[in-house]
Amino acid sequence: MKNLKISVVLLTLILMFFVKTGSCQELIKITIDVAPAVLNLSNSGTVVTVHTDIAYSAVAGATVSLNGLAIDWWKSDSRGYFVAKFNIDQVKAIVKPGPCLLKMEGTTKTGEKFWGEQQITVIAGKK
Repeated sequence: MKNLKISVVLLTLILMFFVKTGSCQELIKITIDVAPAVLNLSNSGTVVTVHTDIAYSAVAGATVSLNGLAIDWWKSDSRGYFVAKFNIDQVKAIVKPGPCLLKMEGTTKTGEKFWGEQQITVIAGKK
């Protein structure tokens, strides 16, 4: 019984630390739309574009990544949402033919973390 009380006290202290320091924050889930939705490994395109439903003004652009790949550049769409551009050759290097789950992550200018994911299809077509 004494060990249980000690465990409860320790757990409470740990939770209080994380809440107070902000280390235990909830991630913001966003919706993303990856283009192309079918990625042809033989295609000579230059970028993979990820459209989002998060405000452009809220995002710290340099913090954004796609499956660990650094963002190449970013912009706002006509509705004020964040649009990310990733080098297509870097994306091709981390995928293989078949279904592929792409996950975009980043941080807002206020330090909140966000993420979104979409499954695309990868094909090894002819040039």
